[in-house]
Amino acid sequence: MQFGIFTVSDITPDPTTGRTPSEAERIQAVVAIAKKAEEVGLDVFALGEHHNPPFFSSSPTTTLAYIAAQTQTLQLSTATTLITTNDPVKIAEDYAMLQHLAGGRVDLMMGRGNTGPVYPWFGKDIRDGLPLAVENYALLRRLWDTEVVDWTGKYRTPLQGFTSTPRPLEGVAPFVWHGSIRSPQIAEQAAFYGDGFFANHIFWPPEHTAKMVEFYRGRYAHHGHGSADQAIVGLGGQVFMRRNSQDAVNEFRPYFDEAPVYGHGPSLEEFSSETPLTVGSPQQVIERTLGFRDYVGDYQRQLFLVDHAGLPLKTVLEQLDLLGEEVVPVLRKEFAALKPAHVPDAPTHAARVAARRAAQARTETPEGASTR
Repeated sequence: MQFGIFTVSDITPDPTTGRTPSEAERIQAVVAIAKKAEEVGLDVFALGEHHNPPFFSSSPTTTLAYIAAQTQTLQLSTATTLITTNDPVKIAEDYAMLQHLAGGRVDLMMGRGNTGPVYPWFGKDIRDGLPLAVENYALLRRLWDTEVVDWTGKYRTPLQGFTSTPRPLEGVAPFVWHGSIRSPQIAEQAAFYGDGFFANHIFWPPEHTAKMVEFYRGRYAHHGHGSADQAIVGLGGQVFMRRNSQDAVNEFRPYFDEAPVYGHGPSLEEFSSETPLTVGSPQQVIERTLGFRDYVGDYQRQLFLVDHAGLPLKTVLEQLDLLGEEVVPVLRKEFAALKPAHVPDAPTHAARVAARRAAQARTETPEGASTR
């Protein structure tokens, strides 16, 4: 199982000081956070895509390539690539290039985005969000899986004899997760292609996440990719820790109360009881996270949000120390002990290349012939 962090790249005032970091400061902070994630032994760093204030991450591939050059083992991902407003041709090119530069340490999470004004900025209509996601992703898969593409669709100009370059590294495209909070159509898309499904899991009650994952698992099996419990699932989550749980609550409360997304709404206690937000000690985070398995089954990736709502960089790096030293080692051990042998590990480039070569070898061996 993979453990890591994701960031939505918000630039938010610190409610305890009133200071807002500059774009330059926040960009450099995110790079430092990614490098720290690798240093403390986490597996994944994921970065969102936004094209409006108060967010800075308009070009995730640029940032992730910069991070790739300064890391060795960290899996780099997106915490949404906008499949609706980006041209699938550009996605195919950009992420294949990033895949080569990072030596295969790249996957991406497709999503529609939840900011309405972005659509017309890129010449799209938000009312077409779902059909755009379906058509654009079908084209993206064609561009990665087929060298010469002829294609006609509704939402972009046709392609004739087009080859996307560079081609995917070692003939295997980046693994794709489909991220969603509430859209069963996106879970169906992930299941149809045999891709991963990432449940955001930070705003809604566990019962909602359980229903979305159950639907995806059932459709994954229906489409013949394996049994329902072999479907590839990822979860989000958000935590704030101090060794003393009351210290964590007292320190995080002003950030929660003023957070751009859920501030001025339910209390910290109410939100923590109704969603997977965990504010407390490392042991409380361990126990809460282990409980996710009770309602989604065995899953492959757990990402935590730790750097939002104006939290200063020093505090975020302290959170990563606690994750790396006290939380993730226990979670690795406990989840590994519970996982049945037939449930797959998280996809990696090396494993997928090996599987592709094994499949090619089986195809090239005549039926009944000896392989010795």
